[in-house]
Amino acid sequence: MSAPAPIAASDITGLVLAGGRGSRMGGVDKGLQSFNGIPLALHAVQRLGLQVGHVLVNANRNLAAYESFGVPVWPDGLADYAGPLAGFLTGLERCETPYLLTVPCDSPLFPLDLASRLATALADRQADIAMVCAPEAAGPPGAASALFPQPVFCLLRTTLLESLVRFTQDGGRKIDQWTGQHHTVLVPFDRPGDAANAFFNANTLAELHTLERQPS
Repeated sequence: MSAPAPIAASDITGLVLAGGRGSRMGGVDKGLQSFNGIPLALHAVQRLGLQVGHVLVNANRNLAAYESFGVPVWPDGLADYAGPLAGFLTGLERCETPYLLTVPCDSPLFPLDLASRLATALADRQADIAMVCAPEAAGPPGAASALFPQPVFCLLRTTLLESLVRFTQDGGRKIDQWTGQHHTVLVPFDRPGDAANAFFNANTLAELHTLERQPS
C-alpha cells in the first residue's frame, strides 16, 4: 500500500478565531489587545502565514481594524456570539483550499510547525480532523502535566462543511461533540523541545502580560 500524499502548505487556509466577547478581559476585543507591540490577532496572522497558503480572520466587531491586517475578515453567520464552532463554520464556508487550520487569537505562542505536524498526522491516518493534544497542569502548582485535547487548534477537511451546517442548525455548539462524529486524530505536542506553554491562552490582561515575557 503506497504512502498517502503529503498535504502542501498551499492547500491549507489558516483561520484566526477572534470573534469572542472577551468577557474575561472585561469585554474588550481580545484580538486587538497588544502583544509585544502588535495586536494579538495580527501576531497570529503573521505566525500562521508562515505555515499556510492563505489566512482569514473571523471577527464580529471592529471589522475595519481587522481588515487593516491585509487579510479577508468574516463575521459569524450564527447570531449572538455562538462560540468557536461558529468561527469554524464561517471558515469552512469561505475557505477555497482543501484544508482549514484554526487557531485562536489568544494563544500567541503556538508552534511554527503546527500546520506541518497536523497535516502529516491527518494524511498518515487518513483522518477528517487532526486536533492538537498538549500538556496542561493537571493539579496544584508543581504537579505533573498531562496531555489534553486543544479543540480550537484543528486541521479540518473542508468537505466537512455540510456536516457542520447540519450540526449547528440542530443547535450544536460544542466543538468536541461535533468532532466526535468524525475520524479525528489527536496529535501530541510533547516532543523534547516543544514549549510547555505553546498553547496557553491568555484569558486576562495579566495573563497576556505574562506571555509577553515568554520566549516565542
